[in-house]
Amino acid sequence: MGNRELFQTYSKEVYRTCYYMVHDAADAEDLCQEVFITLFRSEWQGIEYLKAWIMKITVNTCLNHLKRRNSLQQKLAAHLHMFRENPQPLVDKLVEQKETKLEWAGYMSRLPAKIRAVLTLRYMHDFSLEEIRKMLDIPLGTVKSRQHKGLRMMKRILEEAGVQPITKEDDEYGQNRSTVKASLK
Repeated sequence: MGNRELFQTYSKEVYRTCYYMVHDAADAEDLCQEVFITLFRSEWQGIEYLKAWIMKITVNTCLNHLKRRNSLQQKLAAHLHMFRENPQPLVDKLVEQKETKLEWAGYMSRLPAKIRAVLTLRYMHDFSLEEIRKMLDIPLGTVKSRQHKGLRMMKRILEEAGVQPITKEDDEYGQNRSTVKASLK
């Protein structure tokens, strides 16, 4: 695999992670470019868990950007680029998906950056807690506490917004969870 194939394989995931971390399309594009410049300059061919390593670089690049920007709450999700799964989806479905993505981006933006990083890696990219620990280079207990705190904070945010919680009946059949997860991707 060459640099072009690496970019084609991971660019959407890197961009999506950047966007969910910084909530600004232009910043996300710049960070995505910065991540791939870092990757191309490194010896990435020898990395065993390439996707995890790329996501670690992506999250760290975003966290560094957020520290430099020092005003995370000033910019909320204004524009979310949608990734089409079907070539020509129905218009009402597109509008509903865009509204859902914008709502979730807004909810995520209310979380602190470090907690948002853990939730994004866990629920958007399906990384295990151990993989997240390695990516962020923090203790496993810290990952667990950030996940727990993030879920509690997200529950409070959703309740304030009037969003229905996932019930045990819905969760058993995976209906709400899969709908929520699909809307985030």
